[in-house]
Amino acid sequence: MDSIDEVLGELPMPPYVTAEDVGFAVRAVTVHAAEQWPEGPRCRNDRAPHPCRLHRWGRRVLDRRGLSDRQVQALIAEQEAPRK
Repeated sequence: MDSIDEVLGELPMPPYVTAEDVGFAVRAVTVHAAEQWPEGPRCRNDRAPHPCRLHRWGRRVLDRRGLSDRQVQALIAEQEAPRK
């Protein structure tokens, strides 16, 4: 965990997870994906050690919604697909 994470702690979870929360969570996981650096995996958005706070929050939201890894991967692929 990064030193800023120790100070700020985890992002709070919504009281119940809505479809809108799932959209935000997929975006967080997509934008805050891992990127390999010489010192190890880092968030490609903010360069914090991966998984960063927003990536962890997104995964917790998706887990609480009860989505399987396959469903999460499908949502991420949909998010990353080029728009027509």
